[in-house]
Amino acid sequence: MSRGQYVLRRLTQMVPVLIGITLIVFALIQFIPGDPATVMLGIHARPESIEALNRELGLDKPLWQQYLRYVRGVAMLDLGESLKFKTSVASLLQKRMEVSLFLIALATVLTILLSLPLGILAALKKDSLFDQIVRAFLMVTMVMPGFWVGILLLILLSIKIGAFPVSGYGEGVVDHLYHLFLPALTIALSIVPILVRSLRGAILEAMFSDYVKTARAKGLRERAVILAHVLRNALIPAVTLLGLSVGYLLGGTVIVENVFSLPGAGRLLVESIAARDYPVVQSTTLVFAVLVILVNLATDLVYSFLDPRVRLG
Repeated sequence: MSRGQYVLRRLTQMVPVLIGITLIVFALIQFIPGDPATVMLGIHARPESIEALNRELGLDKPLWQQYLRYVRGVAMLDLGESLKFKTSVASLLQKRMEVSLFLIALATVLTILLSLPLGILAALKKDSLFDQIVRAFLMVTMVMPGFWVGILLLILLSIKIGAFPVSGYGEGVVDHLYHLFLPALTIALSIVPILVRSLRGAILEAMFSDYVKTARAKGLRERAVILAHVLRNALIPAVTLLGLSVGYLLGGTVIVENVFSLPGAGRLLVESIAARDYPVVQSTTLVFAVLVILVNLATDLVYSFLDPRVRLG
C-alpha cells in the first residue's frame, strides 16, 4: 500500500472515531451540574425567564434532537454560536487555537532540543557522573505536577529575576516566542524525562547489536556508526513516544494556559465548562481530537521513513 493510499484510508477511518467522540463528549456534558440559562441569567432569575432562554437556545428539545442538530452543523462546518461570548464558535476557536498551536509547536521543539542531547550523552557516558545527574534530574521532574513546575518557573524566572513576562501572548512572532517560552518549557519538562529514558535505553541496546558490531568491523568511524546505525534505529521508539505524547501536550495546554493566563483554546475550554457553554466545549474537544489523530498519522509516516522495514497497511 502506497503512502497516499494509507493516508486516505486513515482519514476515512477518522469519521466514525470523531462521531464516537462527539457522542461521548455530548453525553458527559449532560452530567455537568446546572444549565447555561441559569448561569447566563444568574441564580436569582425567574423560572419563566430561564425557561424562555432554554427554549430560545434549543435546550428544551430532547437530547437526541440536540445531538443531531450539533452533528448536522459540524458536517456543514457550522459549529454554532457561543452561549457565553455571543460570537461564532469557529471564529472564536480560530483565534484561540493560534495560541495553543504556537504553544504546542514550541513545546515540541524544546522537548526535542532537550531530549536528544541528554539522551545521547547519557547513553554514551553510561554510569558516569553526567549520566547519574541526568537520571536524578529527570526522576525529580517526572514526579512533579505540571502546574507546580509552571508556578515554580513563574516565581523564579518571572517574578524574582524578571527575565520573562508573567502572562500574555505578545505581538509578533518574536514576542510570541518570548511570552510562550516559560509555558512551553513547563510542558516540555513533563515529557522530556520519558523521552530521554526511552532514547537512552534504545541507544544502549543498539550499540551492542549485531549490525553495529558489523559496521565497526568494516572499519567505519565511531561517529558514522553512531549517527547512521545507532541513532537512526534508536530514534524509532522515541518518535513513537513523542507522537503518543501529543494527547498529553494538549492536556498540558489546558493547565499551563490557565497558570500563565494565556488566551488559548485550553483556557477557553475551562471557561466554557464553567459557563456551561455546550457548543464551545464540544467543538474544542472535537478539534483537539482531530489534532491527536493527525499527529498519530504523521507519527506513523515518520516511523516508516526511519525504518524501511515498516510496511504501511
